[in-house]
Amino acid sequence: MEQLSLLFSGWRWQDMLDIVFNAYILFRLYVLFRGTNVLRVLIAVVVMWIIGRSANAMGLVITNWVMQGVITVATFMIIIVFRNEISGVVRTRSLRFFLWGIPRAQINTPVRLISDTVVELARSKIGALIVMPLKTGVDSIIASGVEINAALSREMLVNIFWPGAPLHDGAAVIQKGKITRAGTILPLSQNRNLASKYGTRHRAALGLTEQSDALVIVVSEERGRVSLVKDSQIHEIRDPDKVETLIKQYTGGSEPVKGMRRQTRELLVVAMVCFLSTTGLWLSFSRGMETLANYDVPIEFMTPDKKMNIIDASASRSRLLISGARPLVNALTLDQMSIKVSLDGTSVGENKLTITRQNVQLPPGIRLKQIEPDQVEVTLDAMAEKQVPVQADFSGKLPDGLIMTSISVIPETVNISGGELTLDTVTTVFTEKIPLENLTTSGVVNVALAMNSATLRPDDKHKKVQIQYTISERKGNEDSES
Repeated sequence: MEQLSLLFSGWRWQDMLDIVFNAYILFRLYVLFRGTNVLRVLIAVVVMWIIGRSANAMGLVITNWVMQGVITVATFMIIIVFRNEISGVVRTRSLRFFLWGIPRAQINTPVRLISDTVVELARSKIGALIVMPLKTGVDSIIASGVEINAALSREMLVNIFWPGAPLHDGAAVIQKGKITRAGTILPLSQNRNLASKYGTRHRAALGLTEQSDALVIVVSEERGRVSLVKDSQIHEIRDPDKVETLIKQYTGGSEPVKGMRRQTRELLVVAMVCFLSTTGLWLSFSRGMETLANYDVPIEFMTPDKKMNIIDASASRSRLLISGARPLVNALTLDQMSIKVSLDGTSVGENKLTITRQNVQLPPGIRLKQIEPDQVEVTLDAMAEKQVPVQADFSGKLPDGLIMTSISVIPETVNISGGELTLDTVTTVFTEKIPLENLTTSGVVNVALAMNSATLRPDDKHKKVQIQYTISERKGNEDSES
């Protein structure tokens, strides 16, 4: 679980947008080209890419090199060999369909009406070619003919294929219960093994099914036979009563709700596969471009109790070993990183604190590898007050023949505030130095208190004290001179 957390740590919203956007593009490519040879080749290229990456991870140098070469060649083959299908999709699809449209299977088509009409055409030996697009659609393959968008009826179909009618030689496209196009020219199959009994209509139907998943119904003008062409296979129907059953079998017309659910499940699975594949690709590239760097980052101690002071700390900085994509690491500055350690739960005296990943704040996309040192010793002290006596601090010596006979300090004691640990060592507070050589007569001097620690402070009323002193001549000074 920790490894998984490290793998996805430091994600930015830009990274998620990048993955979702490219996953959607991959999903749209599937929707546009599903059922075609283009999609099959693309899937083969993806499989080869996965094999190449796996070979590289296992140290299979030759296999990885071969896969890279094959992928490069396959990419050019897709562009050259399938340029007509690709250009057909780009040319015939609208911008709306490119962005979010999804072709639906033939689930609303009146199959019985079509089958009855086909049987009638066969009995009358009227040639017909009817195209029923399924999942992939045929707009990228055929763009000729006349747009009709007329309601489907027996009379309309018979009139289209009636001998001598302007559109009888082409194919009619039926989609969602409508005749969308008539008189269309289908691509002929190049299969040289096709039996000689099949004419141009069968060869055209076979050519279309080689490039799409459409179902094509062929009515032979000479023999009066009905044939269903699907997946590059021609299925002759000798019993007219089975025409409806077989059409339903290929189009899902008997169970429209189930067909919709099946298509929805398929698209959901594909969307999930696209998202997972794009995520894996992103991780592969981002980790492949990963670089390491060291930064000395100051430690910021967060004190919830304002009465607590930091006396000493074993370290004021920690060295962070970070990783990330090279552009992000190169653009990183020191002010974008911080180490914040809370002093909550500590006590007066020495405290050992551990610096964890939760204490380190890094920009999105940057991952933390190591902290050194990951422990710091902090000495804390709580604020307190203490009353201590004041002692005058004289320096130097009086002029010859003089002696100081009395000294008094007003006030004799003062309140000082500071850390508990420091106050425990304080028994007396001294004044600032008073030079004796300048004193010749008794008097009074105001002098400030001298604190031996920066954390100690006297109360506001007694920042200075008054020193009263008496100076007299030394007795016996004249006798000693004589």
